[in-house]
Amino acid sequence: MAQKQWDGWDYTFDREITPWSEMQAQLPAYPSDENLIPLNVSAITTHRYFVDSKSVSTGNDGVVRYTMVIKTSGGATNVSFEGMRCESREQKFYAIGRNDKTWARARNPQWRPVEYRDSIAHHNTLYREYFCDGKFMISPAEKIVSGLRAGPRPAQ
Repeated sequence: MAQKQWDGWDYTFDREITPWSEMQAQLPAYPSDENLIPLNVSAITTHRYFVDSKSVSTGNDGVVRYTMVIKTSGGATNVSFEGMRCESREQKFYAIGRNDKTWARARNPQWRPVEYRDSIAHHNTLYREYFCDGKFMISPAEKIVSGLRAGPRPAQ
């Protein structure tokens, strides 16, 4: 009798695994300076990086969504609404901030690998230090925001 219950179980179990599906991202309010948390990326760069604390969210799809603000050494400010998927170590731009404090849809919103390169070191820092524990997303969003305020985790 027990054997009959298990017949085909492996096949059925394997078919119950559904492919990953991204949920629809909702644009956050445009960031305000009082909500920006500084992010220490590297001593090499003169740019300053910030995450908008009010924009950080964690989705059922395993994606951390957040607004990144980069203030360049030349005086420019770049704002982007992004997502990071811990399981696949990927990052995606959803929208870019305009000067009039509105959002424009990103031109090519594709998932890209998070790699260590000087120009995108902040993505690597966010992945390693704040958003992910290995391939697992840190949740809830409040825990991520607390971690950003506290600073980088000690080396393991």
